[in-house]
Amino acid sequence: MASPSSSSSKHCKKNDSFNGCSNPTKKPRLSFISDSEIQSEFSHHDQTISRINNGSFGSCPQSVISSQQSFQLQFLRQPDHFYFNTLKSSILHSRSIIKSLVNARSVDEISLVDNATTAVSIVLQNCAWGFTEGRFNKGDVAVMLHYAYGAVKKSVQAYVTRAGGEVIEVQLPFPVTSKEEIVSEFRKALERGKENGKKKVRLAVIDHVTSMPSVVIPVKELVKICREEGVDQVFVDAAHGIGCVDVDVRDIGADFYTSNLHKWFFCPPSIAFLYCRQRGEEGNGGDLHHPVVSHEYGHGLAVESAWIGTRDYSAQLVVPAVLEFINRFEGGIDGIKERNHEKVVEMGEMLVKAWGTNLGSPPEMCGSMIMVGLPACFGISSESDSLKLRTHLRDHFQVEVPIYFRAPLDGEVDSVTGYARISHQVYNKVEDYYRFRDAVNQLISDGFTCASLSD
Repeated sequence: MASPSSSSSKHCKKNDSFNGCSNPTKKPRLSFISDSEIQSEFSHHDQTISRINNGSFGSCPQSVISSQQSFQLQFLRQPDHFYFNTLKSSILHSRSIIKSLVNARSVDEISLVDNATTAVSIVLQNCAWGFTEGRFNKGDVAVMLHYAYGAVKKSVQAYVTRAGGEVIEVQLPFPVTSKEEIVSEFRKALERGKENGKKKVRLAVIDHVTSMPSVVIPVKELVKICREEGVDQVFVDAAHGIGCVDVDVRDIGADFYTSNLHKWFFCPPSIAFLYCRQRGEEGNGGDLHHPVVSHEYGHGLAVESAWIGTRDYSAQLVVPAVLEFINRFEGGIDGIKERNHEKVVEMGEMLVKAWGTNLGSPPEMCGSMIMVGLPACFGISSESDSLKLRTHLRDHFQVEVPIYFRAPLDGEVDSVTGYARISHQVYNKVEDYYRFRDAVNQLISDGFTCASLSD
């Protein structure tokens, strides 16, 4: 592995367009990583736990951790040299790799931030300014999915609602049987937002992969509908995007797209990219600013984000090391993604067959995560029950998996109200899922119900 001190100056000069450099994401390989090498890369994981929850915090291989530690030591050894000669060029190199991976037109469209939540704040802050500066009318609308991530909902409340905007949530069914169900509900929400032409939909926030419940959303179709209906701007929140589903930002066509790199792209926490589609000379990034204001304010979002004060930037510098790791696998990131999808569907189908339940979506609407129905006899009747069951599985069966509570519809009897969100990543083994299956079977045999768990 190349030393992390090999900064991007050896690949692209600071102000060069990445289009003029060789594509670093495509390298021929004669042999691929072995199973034993994979297990060695993740040997720092707690081997007593069946970790089928990659979706929450991701995972980072040892080779990338070593690269990160090398950067950290370089900074601590001689911070001034690191700041002036390594940091900016290395961040540019990381941005350049992401630019190529997601098919952005220019590296200037890619900014690196801490996580998708930070990216959401950047876009929503700009939307709030539209209200306070009088560009938007009070009561103009932002649309988001009902299953948007909790932090995103709170951010919308903090920025848009407080500034005078109205928020309309797209009510989505779950379980979901087809993308047409989502498209239909989205159209209805946009119609409510326009209110016979009296209001304007200023922003649509669309998940690429919802978190809980986890469903792959037909983002390209929804973006197209937004264009047809005159929505000002479209922001795709893809916290689970890169490494989990196909990401081509030009094909998707949104104004903004963000994805974490520490969930499915093997970076250490925390790092995400924010893509801002260029329009005109300034582009969408011209009016966007990082919420933490520092010395680079006014130099463009990508430059502002690259320095927000003294902090640990090492997670943003290891993207080249991550690329080297994923290229050890057949097919690179696309091969990893495809195999994870196939395996998580296989494991999900195995579990619902064992328990006599159902999946939360058809296989084509999941990425590297899938929702698996839990037995109705568990009596999961609240979010509190789902959290207590998750803790019980961790403490007594060494299984780490999140549980989602689905409130029963009117008239439903003995319906599935609890779903486990299982993930699959390269380090997972079939035994991880067998342990989960056997734990649930044991609970069924014991006559377990959530009512038996103390608060």
